[in-house]
Amino acid sequence: QVQLVESGGGLVQPGGSLRLACAASGRTLSTYAMGWFRQAPEKEREFVVGIRWSGYMPYYADSVKGRFIISRDNTRNTLYLQMNSLKPEDTAVYYCAATSSITIPTSSNRYDYWGQGTQVTVSS
Repeated sequence: QVQLVESGGGLVQPGGSLRLACAASGRTLSTYAMGWFRQAPEKEREFVVGIRWSGYMPYYADSVKGRFIISRDNTRNTLYLQMNSLKPEDTAVYYCAATSSITIPTSSNRYDYWGQGTQVTVSS
């Protein structure tokens, strides 16, 4: 069993930055692929970015490519999401998730473990 806890959300102005963290406990994350998803009010949960256990070749949704950076520190059992040039349309609850898949699934039903989410609001 893996427990995931996100942190780092908050209110930021358009063009600003935030760094989210996802701390894991229960099992090491080093063998799991990880992903960030987000869900805005009245919208479906959507894939943002994923990363393999090795950290090699992360996969970004087009909507965040060039603005968001995913990274992981397996020694700290922590996943990060650096979000730059934030836009109002980035406002959502952000979730981290873990999967035993060796690829990076973009479908939420392929992920085995989820955090509780952290709110990100981009507004002036």
